[in-house]
Amino acid sequence: MKRRNFIGMLGAGSSALAAAPFISIPATSAASPAAKKRFGHSEMTADLVVAGAGMGGCACALGALRNGLSVIMTEETDWIGGQLTQQGVPFDEHRWIETHGATQLYRDFRTALRNYYRKNYPLTPDAAARENLNPGDGAVSRLCVEPRVGLAVLYEMLAPYISTGKLTILLNSKVSKAEVSSNKVQALAVRNLQSGNEYWLRAPYFADATETGELLPLSGAEYYLGTESKAETGELHAPEKGSTENQQAFTLCFALDYCPGENHVIDKPEKYDFWKNYIPQLTPSWPGRLLDLTYSTPSTLEPKKLGFHPEGGATGSVLNLWNYRKIINRHNFTPGLYSGDITIINWPQNDYMLGNLVDVSEKEFKKHVEGARELNRSLVYWLQTEVERPDGGAGWPGIRLRKDMLGTEDGMAKYPYIREGRRIKAMFTILEEHVGVENRKLVKGEAASKKSESFYDSIGVGSYYLDLHPTTQGDNYIDLPSLPFEIPLGSLIPQRMENLLPAAKNIGSTHITNGCYRLHPVEWNIGEVVGMLVQFSGKNNVTPRQVWENRKYLNEFQDFIQKQGVEIKWPE
Repeated sequence: MKRRNFIGMLGAGSSALAAAPFISIPATSAASPAAKKRFGHSEMTADLVVAGAGMGGCACALGALRNGLSVIMTEETDWIGGQLTQQGVPFDEHRWIETHGATQLYRDFRTALRNYYRKNYPLTPDAAARENLNPGDGAVSRLCVEPRVGLAVLYEMLAPYISTGKLTILLNSKVSKAEVSSNKVQALAVRNLQSGNEYWLRAPYFADATETGELLPLSGAEYYLGTESKAETGELHAPEKGSTENQQAFTLCFALDYCPGENHVIDKPEKYDFWKNYIPQLTPSWPGRLLDLTYSTPSTLEPKKLGFHPEGGATGSVLNLWNYRKIINRHNFTPGLYSGDITIINWPQNDYMLGNLVDVSEKEFKKHVEGARELNRSLVYWLQTEVERPDGGAGWPGIRLRKDMLGTEDGMAKYPYIREGRRIKAMFTILEEHVGVENRKLVKGEAASKKSESFYDSIGVGSYYLDLHPTTQGDNYIDLPSLPFEIPLGSLIPQRMENLLPAAKNIGSTHITNGCYRLHPVEWNIGEVVGMLVQFSGKNNVTPRQVWENRKYLNEFQDFIQKQGVEIKWPE
């Protein structure tokens, strides 16, 4: 959803899910047919190693697996699915998503999510009959679902490959080092976070689908981080001075429901007074306290009033924040099944701006995640006790933290939603002038501002505003109109590394263009195509860079991916 439409689109006890398969291979295991002992460590081999099992990682694995490759996929947490599941971020998509503008596999995934509800949940006849069922009716997307449903459906899609041994998933496993020779990664060392044991993964190709681009520094691959200067990129909205430490705020999401007449008020958080009075120090300025129903309108930065009512109804002349990322609308299910709606909290009020998570020590990472956790607790307490009500009162004590929704003891997401991590230095970098309306008009004239850059090497499409959240060094929102865009293959090809490919939001974009290339369907498209690129490169005995450089191979590859449901151009 376009952030500028955030206000305009807001509207005036869950069924148990069977536990998804849990695959965790400890370091001493030889569970994979390709596993063996070497130098005192377990070693596994496959055609492709995918680091990170988020949206891009799962799509990358599926793109490779359906074309006959074997895959090992690692995941730092115990849930696959990234943004949609472990991070609790409902789909952010464009307005044409139901018919085009994404890969066929991505649309199949969305259909499977809806069918999961039809098969397993007591929907009302009206909801069940809706072709485009939206279980939560959240304003952010045409398909708002529970994180556990996303997890279950992803495992359904991967199940045949797990069963046949073509796919090994290493949960609770973090890449700790890389063995590199010249311009090629030879192996990755992976540490099991439960046992502490380490093991090696070897393959001809490696895909980085981690949330932060972790393989880039480990392998020595060149990358960008934070903001580039206007002198570096020539972008209209780039700052005069760049900074690797000027990164977007991250968010630790959580879920709430509402039980009328009950009291679920938590203990007052230790740092509540700090967060209650915290005013973000931004330029242009934030309109007041963070814990407030007034925020900066992203597109204009003018103060904007929000409403809040956990029963989902109208809130006078302003609109209801509760409905923004709602994942369960109780009215879509058998009456009495839910006492109230369930919503995900990924709001302006819990953007954490006091520190970064990328290129920092593990101690610093944990410090800021805990800071975000305390901000969340303070937000919950404020909603329960102090937020203004439409009737003039204060607080909703029936608001309840739904810990089961995200599978954690404290109810917070398993992993923070990091909007931008490291970005590879690619053979081609996507700039604001390629996708931004204002910048295209300035550089290429009025006609160019009607259509994004057409890339001869396109391997996918997407659409989303250039949507950047406030940064840790004090920049307020950057929210700019963009055009439905293409994904150039050159942005996936590292300048130097030969067998390491980005498979998530770590492609050759800038701080500005990352704002529209970071969403669910685009990340999926990138990952899926990378999985197919590995197979195509191996079959033709060429490198991914040679596929990009050679028009014959490029045309063949584009034909190959289109036959498998990848759109590379927007319809006129």
